[in-house]
Amino acid sequence: MTQKIIKNGTIVTASDTYQADLLIEDEQIALIGQGLAIEGAEIVDASGCYVFPGGIDPHTHLEMPFGGTVSKDDFETGTIAAAFGGTTSLIDFCITRKGETLKNPIKEWHAKSKDKAVIDYGFHLMISEINENVLNELPSILEDEGITSFKVFMAYKNVFQADDGTLFQTLKTAKELGALVMVHAENGDVIDYLVNEALEAGNTDPIYHALTRPPEAEGEATSRATELTGLANSQLYVVHVSCDESAQKIKAAREKGYDVWGETCPQYLVLDQSYMEKPNFEGAKYVWSPPLREKWNQEKLWMALKNGYLQTIGSDQCSFDFKGQKDLGIDDFTKIPNGGPMIEDRFSILFSEGVKKGRITLNQFVDITSTRSAKLFGLYPKKGTIAVGSDADIVIFDPNVERTISVDTHHMAVDYNAFEGMEITGEPVTVFSRGEFVIRDKQFVGKLGAGNYLKRARYCDMLTNNSDKLTV
Repeated sequence: MTQKIIKNGTIVTASDTYQADLLIEDEQIALIGQGLAIEGAEIVDASGCYVFPGGIDPHTHLEMPFGGTVSKDDFETGTIAAAFGGTTSLIDFCITRKGETLKNPIKEWHAKSKDKAVIDYGFHLMISEINENVLNELPSILEDEGITSFKVFMAYKNVFQADDGTLFQTLKTAKELGALVMVHAENGDVIDYLVNEALEAGNTDPIYHALTRPPEAEGEATSRATELTGLANSQLYVVHVSCDESAQKIKAAREKGYDVWGETCPQYLVLDQSYMEKPNFEGAKYVWSPPLREKWNQEKLWMALKNGYLQTIGSDQCSFDFKGQKDLGIDDFTKIPNGGPMIEDRFSILFSEGVKKGRITLNQFVDITSTRSAKLFGLYPKKGTIAVGSDADIVIFDPNVERTISVDTHHMAVDYNAFEGMEITGEPVTVFSRGEFVIRDKQFVGKLGAGNYLKRARYCDMLTNNSDKLTV
């Protein structure tokens, strides 16, 4: 039996902050107490550090095909970067194709992740159409694969976009199956019109990606999705909320009693639309969807996190090299692959900009980066907290070290960092995945393929078992 004792740290969960030692036996937390001493146990000194539950990133796109290319970070580089950043579990998206069995993309994603992931991972499943074959397949996918969340795109017309009928029927089906529906909320039809209008006028620079995807298109789609959720008496999770318009629609839906949740991302909290106006095509580095917004939205999103009508933070990791991938759209912004490298900096940016600047509390930080996602996506209490019997997914975090984010020091495979030059406070020092060192004293010591695939519980089961914990 492998035993380790983390001593002298301050343990922080979504509800408590206290000083204690922590005993790890094999893969789990075995004991929490004062002055723990076991002969032969390895001692890990966490003096001056917080001891957090490992971060859970509920929104990644590793090795994802998009716009004629494939995102640069795969399950090897992506999970290593995630671990350096304090993330010990992630949930990636299986992208489906119309007319094809749902099991094919799931097999593809298992093949992509096999023998590569250094941390634990699960899958969401995209739903692009609803028909008899899809309806017949879904129960077995929940049961056999433990995939208990479905994503519907309301944007990317003629590529990913599903119609309202598909969304509504997905919501109805998810209610029956106890699954959680995720939605990319932008009005794809209106965006398609605005894009064509811009191109006809000769407007091809990266900034037009933002100008043709206005916040009103996100707010309207969010409102439509939440109302359809209420009509279906179902459950909804709105991904990558970028603006106040969308956040307010989620707040209004929750006040009506609808079972609706919202996620934002670090890029929307600290970057703004002006980055897309950088000269020499540098603005293409910041092209993703929804786009960056006017700066005033940032404090609105922070307030939404503080007040609980946004509950989680995902990275929306989907990295493309500036040279060789982003420049596919040098003469046409619609051909710039959408996405950015965020997986490594999600955790630390929320701490530095959130906790250190007094926007959220330390316990809210843990809830937003880990616990809430564990509860919503069927991983709690195995993941998402520090408790006896939970997996020993642990981050020893130095809250005082000052550093500068840069492509020169990050661990992602991509050739730029979206947060280049940003000065932040706080850094993961040592990271455990199921009791084993992945990062030790800021060095990678993990093993490729050590990450386990996570079969997740149904949303309805989490609701039943944690009814007091799932509410804000």
